[in-house]
Amino acid sequence: MALKEPRTELDTRYGEPQAVATPWAEAEGLLAEAELFWLSTVRPEGRPHVTPLLAVWADGALYFCTGEAERKALNLARNPEVVLTTGVNALHGGCDLVIEGTAVRVTDEPRLTALATLWEAKYGAEWHFDVRDGGFAGGHGVALVFEVAPRTAFGFGKAPYSQTRWRF
Repeated sequence: MALKEPRTELDTRYGEPQAVATPWAEAEGLLAEAELFWLSTVRPEGRPHVTPLLAVWADGALYFCTGEAERKALNLARNPEVVLTTGVNALHGGCDLVIEGTAVRVTDEPRLTALATLWEAKYGAEWHFDVRDGGFAGGHGVALVFEVAPRTAFGFGKAPYSQTRWRF
């Protein structure tokens, strides 16, 4: 699949004079390497719900999984709009990333099998999944798998301070 290069914008209101826009290729590398992400969903009454989780970056999208009865899955059934964040928990250095998009359930068995392989390669044998019933089968039943292709993304550089927006 050919991926569209996003439009990159540096917002000079939120950075130092010497700041430059972070290249999307650099952001993709950070997404691929990040071990922990924070998923924000919306509860039925409209309050936010934020939870940490593991995710993999592949083919221009982030993928995560969750149990069907977990709060995040219940929220996604009502409202699939999400924000995923990752970064460095430090004031200086690194780049924090924010990905906005729509969570779409993945049920295609060959795609799930490929994702399960990526999960184990990234997180180790502890995160081995078999594919069954349209999801990842593990020790706690079947986990639903979701894809989030970025609609808009932000990068917050911290050496020097900068804010980059990517529009897809």
